[in-house]
Amino acid sequence: MRLLLVGYGRMGKLVERLAPDYGFEVVGRLDDTNNIGGVGIPSAPDADVAVEFSVPSAVAENLPRLAARKMNIVIGTTGWQANEGEMKRVAADAGIGVVAASNFSLGVALFQSLAEQAARMFAPYPEYGAWIHEMHHSAKKDAPSGTAITLRKAMEATGYAGQIDMASSRAGSIPGTHTIGFDGPFETITMTHTNRDRAAFAQGALQAAKWVHGKRGWFTIRDVLGLD
Repeated sequence: MRLLLVGYGRMGKLVERLAPDYGFEVVGRLDDTNNIGGVGIPSAPDADVAVEFSVPSAVAENLPRLAARKMNIVIGTTGWQANEGEMKRVAADAGIGVVAASNFSLGVALFQSLAEQAARMFAPYPEYGAWIHEMHHSAKKDAPSGTAITLRKAMEATGYAGQIDMASSRAGSIPGTHTIGFDGPFETITMTHTNRDRAAFAQGALQAAKWVHGKRGWFTIRDVLGLD
């Protein structure tokens, strides 16, 4: 299968290195030297799937151009969700398959399921307050992280009606770390996921690219893993 990389930073390079393990040949690489405003997509090589790890502002420019070429897409960029409704309409009109996730780590997907279960169990006990704290390296642009926002929405969807306080820290080279907690009058319960290697995201994105090949619709990593 042919893979087009849209965004060729650290994640794009890591996806390229691991692509052969998933049966992909990288046929093109687009970045800020040849794809400002999505201008490089119309002339890029034909591909079965595009993996998009660029910057938030570029997603709304890249996706319509990829959709026009009937390429299925895996979106690993975060911070663009204000345009999600419009992007879903573009994808549906083009009849392509899209996997969009704030985090492609298998561990994070399972962590979200645990967070949902915990929120459901604590929902009947209003004396327990909930919070999410996420920490990342100083170069990460969006805060709170897309993963933290996804976790909060997932917890709220279970019926947890209490406020879920959100906090973000950006410093040095901190790996992606997400903690959810519940605090009661006499005790505290926490769960933490810490990413030690970006390879977890690249592997998940490639797994999603393989899964979405030939499919139509808008999906998440939970669909890929069969969690929904």
